[in-house]
Amino acid sequence: MKQFLSFVIKETRHILRDKRTMLILFGMPVAMMLIFGFAITTDVKNVRTVIVTSSMDHLTQQAVDRLAASEYFTITAAVATPKEAELLIRNQKADMAIVFAQDFGAKMGESIHPMSVSKRKTLVQFIIDGTDPNMAQQWTTYATGVLTNTSGGLVNLKMLYNPQMKSAYNFVPAIMGMLLMLVCAMMTSISIVREKERGTMEVLLVSPVKPLMVVVAKVVPYMVLAFIILTTILLMGHFVLGVPLHGSIVWIYLVSTIYILLALSLGLLISNIANSQLMALLLSAMVLLVPIIMLSGMMFPVESMPKILQWLSLVVPPRYYIAAMRKLMIMGVGIEEVASEVAVLTGFTVVLLAISLAKFNKRLE
Repeated sequence: MKQFLSFVIKETRHILRDKRTMLILFGMPVAMMLIFGFAITTDVKNVRTVIVTSSMDHLTQQAVDRLAASEYFTITAAVATPKEAELLIRNQKADMAIVFAQDFGAKMGESIHPMSVSKRKTLVQFIIDGTDPNMAQQWTTYATGVLTNTSGGLVNLKMLYNPQMKSAYNFVPAIMGMLLMLVCAMMTSISIVREKERGTMEVLLVSPVKPLMVVVAKVVPYMVLAFIILTTILLMGHFVLGVPLHGSIVWIYLVSTIYILLALSLGLLISNIANSQLMALLLSAMVLLVPIIMLSGMMFPVESMPKILQWLSLVVPPRYYIAAMRKLMIMGVGIEEVASEVAVLTGFTVVLLAISLAKFNKRLE
């Protein structure tokens, strides 16, 4: 046991001496949290809005006041015709225009009657700068949410779990999935391959400690670092970005432990395939980074992807971890509600660990 601990201490000291590794391990989580939390955000704020109405009755004024009072929209002008509003948008002086029907208040009262469906559809029109389709859709959603809650409106909208529609609620679990995978898999594979590249792995394997224990000793420090990173992200997400932790911390750490073991297994598998640090880095980038960003639901909803990409995403483990974290953290569900995600992650872990150990033993023979 003392020999095993000495190997763990050796690897830990090696990590602590490498300033570049330390910068990646501890600088990346903080930097990504700040970037995704404050810089790269899909939150709607201060959308330059033009009001189009020929008569400002009570309900119209009430709707405009609600728009102006929200942090999402800034009323920049009020015009009489849609053409004037469209001209402002074309001249980059506005982002969207909200066109209220003539006698909006009177028609609103009439449209409450269930037979007046046709009138109900023509009360408000949105004219939007569609150069960025995603943001245009966001503006429409936010404006609809504000207007449908207007007193006397047709619909009362209630947004569950994320009433302010903050993008940090979506990004924080995604960053957890990406960083834990990169740290555990990429850094572990590079660490083991570096020993092979320098010719020191053979020396370690002929030591009194069993070869398998040597590999375990090398991954233990990265497992500890993964939990430190996980804790850092949770603390920053909650206290800096205001992301709630409605679910049980115990279940969050338990599911994360399974995911960390999965990532370590994948790193061990990559180290068996790669013969150089460059190859390990390239394999990690192709196998991990691109699928995580594109297919895990981190940036784009899986449901919106073409069918073939949805099928490919089924073999991307971060997809299940990110989905489980969003449910546990944001929705506050119990472990039974993420049982399917946990089962898939456990299956991936068992399969990858078995393959990795089998290939490692084969190399020793």
